[in-house]
Amino acid sequence: MTSLPLSPIAPMLAKAVPTLPEPDSLPGGLAYEPKWDGFRGIVMYDGDTVEITSRGSKPLTRYFPELVDAFRRILPEPCILDGEIVVRSGGAGRERLDWDALSQRIHPAESRIRSLAEATPASFVAFDLIGRGLRRLGDLPFAQRRASLVDLLGHGVAPIHVTRLTLDVTEATRWLGEFEGAGLDGIVAKPLASPYSPGKRIMLKVKHHRTADVVVTGYRVHASGQGVGSLLLGLYAGEELKAVGGASAFTMARRRQLLTELEPVVMRSENGDAITGEGEKSRFSSGKDSSFVRLEPTVVAEVRYDQMEGSRFRHTVQFERWRPDRDADSCTFDQLESVASYDLGDVLL
Repeated sequence: MTSLPLSPIAPMLAKAVPTLPEPDSLPGGLAYEPKWDGFRGIVMYDGDTVEITSRGSKPLTRYFPELVDAFRRILPEPCILDGEIVVRSGGAGRERLDWDALSQRIHPAESRIRSLAEATPASFVAFDLIGRGLRRLGDLPFAQRRASLVDLLGHGVAPIHVTRLTLDVTEATRWLGEFEGAGLDGIVAKPLASPYSPGKRIMLKVKHHRTADVVVTGYRVHASGQGVGSLLLGLYAGEELKAVGGASAFTMARRRQLLTELEPVVMRSENGDAITGEGEKSRFSSGKDSSFVRLEPTVVAEVRYDQMEGSRFRHTVQFERWRPDRDADSCTFDQLESVASYDLGDVLL
């Protein structure tokens, strides 16, 4: 075959739960896997051609030529894999996932893609097998699909890996605490008896959630032009107030309310106009308006977050409440929970 006679597949999804469920909480039991923090990828291999699509069915193949070569070299037969594309960084004993390096891999220039493939090569962590040979496996229970995945790949050959799995909730709880030090962001619980259900939230995920007090440094107007779309947040490193991310996902009523609440601290010019700034642009949103209204750095908010990526929140955080009892200069990086380092090499089998 010279092309894949396959249409894109929507991956099975997970819904968030506050704690790890017990293995007998669902009929047929549960299995637990580390939650990898990368790009979800569906890999379709027909024995010759490799196609990789994202969670939203966007093509990823051209961005990861080193993985395409690896799949052709390592996969023993045609198959459809579900897994995560990740980039690893750090030396032996201190290796971890590198989200920044992974995000750089999505680049329009072919020459840049090739150089990044050499400088920051990606790995693929497989956690489900949707098809093998000429047979689709989606109707089989996960327990059988997992067994077939291990039969196909064993524990994998770098840069293709098979994720760890345990049936022991105590071990999964230990993973939840330890593996964060390698850059992983939680645990996924999978019903052993469930078929593969594209687009449905059949799995359960537990992620790390923490709170921090941050300085609100500005806001962006919502795309509708009505109210606050997102808050810009900062933390002090010594005397320097550093940008650490943003908070969004407000209701329409809350967006308007925030506009009123923040009005007293809007920074204004001598003629009374609001002072604005220009925010950072990314390759994913280069055409979007990144301007924001500057605020006096006096207002403190409590936010909920999962983890840090360097000196920034890894994901958009959730606004919890105002903290009028806190002084802005007390909002420092020191308050953030320090996660013990854990070597990624000990997570990958």
